Amino acid sequence: MQTLRRTPLFERHVAAGARLVPFAGWEMPVQYEGVIPEHRAVRTDAGVFDVSHMGEIEVEGPTARDLLQATLSNDIDKLAPGDAQYTLLTTDSGGIIDDLIVYRLGGHRYLLVVNASNRDAVYESLKERELRGSDVRDVSDEFALLAVQGPHALERLGLPAGKAFTFSLAVLDGVEVMVNRTGYTGEEGVELACMDEDAVSLWDAVIGRGVTPCGLGARDTLRLEVCYPLHGNDIGPDRDAISSGLGWACALDTEFTGVERLREIKARGPEQKLVPFVMTEKAIPRKGMPIEGGGIVTSGSQSPMLEVGIGLGYVPAAQAARGSELVIDVRGRPRKAEVVKKPIYSKE
Repeated sequence: MQTLRRTPLFERHVAAGARLVPFAGWEMPVQYEGVIPEHRAVRTDAGVFDVSHMGEIEVEGPTARDLLQATLSNDIDKLAPGDAQYTLLTTDSGGIIDDLIVYRLGGHRYLLVVNASNRDAVYESLKERELRGSDVRDVSDEFALLAVQGPHALERLGLPAGKAFTFSLAVLDGVEVMVNRTGYTGEEGVELACMDEDAVSLWDAVIGRGVTPCGLGARDTLRLEVCYPLHGNDIGPDRDAISSGLGWACALDTEFTGVERLREIKARGPEQKLVPFVMTEKAIPRKGMPIEGGGIVTSGSQSPMLEVGIGLGYVPAAQAARGSELVIDVRGRPRKAEVVKKPIYSKE
C-alpha cells in the first residue's frame, strides 16, 4: 500500500477540520467548510490553497536556455529575468507530458513549477537531455507554495497590483516569499513560494488576514468555470497540444520535441477538439461520459456560480463550433448541451 506524502501544512488542515483525500500520491484537503462556499469565497473575496504538493525543478547553467528551448513548447527567449511563462513539455508526437510554468530567475537560472503527478516524469525527461553546461535539479522538497486567489486577494495581503506572469521577492508578515503573479482560478491573485520550514508561519499569516482556507474541490470547480485544462483529465500524452486548444502556448517557429508533428496537425486541422459546454437540460456531466458522435467528457461538474452543469470534452471537429448542440450520455440518459465560448463563467 502506498504511503501518502504530506505537505508541511498537514497538521493545520487537520486542526481546521479539513476532509483529506489521496491526490497524486499526497494526502490533501479536498474541502473545509464545503466546495460551494469556498468556491464563492474565491469569486467574491479571497481564498488560500495549499499547493505545496506541486513540484519545483531548477535548471541552471550557461546552456540552460538551450535545453529548455529544445524541450518546452513556448519561446523561452521571450523571458526576461522576473518573467514567467505558461508552456508544455511535449512528446515526439506532440502529446503533453506536463503543462507547467517556467520562471526566469536570472541570467542562466530557471525554475519550473510542475504538476505533482508529473514531477518525476518532467525531471527525468529533462535530466535525460541535460546538456553540458546545464544542471537539472529537483528542489521540490525545499519549497512550500500557497495560492491566494480572489478579487480582494492583493488587498488582504497588502500587495500592490502587478503584471500577470511576473514575479518578485518580498517579505510578508516576516516571511520571505517569492510573489508569483499566477493562478489557476481565473481571479486576480498570487502564488506565494517560501522555504518549507516557513510554510506554517506563512499560512497562519494569510489566514490571519481574513483569507478563507480552500481545498482542492473548489480549485477544480474554479478552474473548470474558466476552462483551464487539468492534466490527466483534459490533456495528457495521448492528446496533442493543437487538439487540446493549447496551440497558443506552442511557438511553432522554434524547434522543440514534437514540433514537426504539431505543425502537421495545425496545417490539416485536428480531427477532434477540446470544447467547453453548458448543459441545456438538467444534468451534471462527469469525466468519461460519452458524447454522441464519438466524443467524450473529460471534466464536468455543477457550476457553483451559474448553478448549471458545465464541462470540457473532446468532440469531432465538425461539432466543435460555438453554438453546436451536443448530446451527452448521462448515466444512460441522453441529455443536451451546447458548445460555448471560453471562459464558461465571467463576471461580465
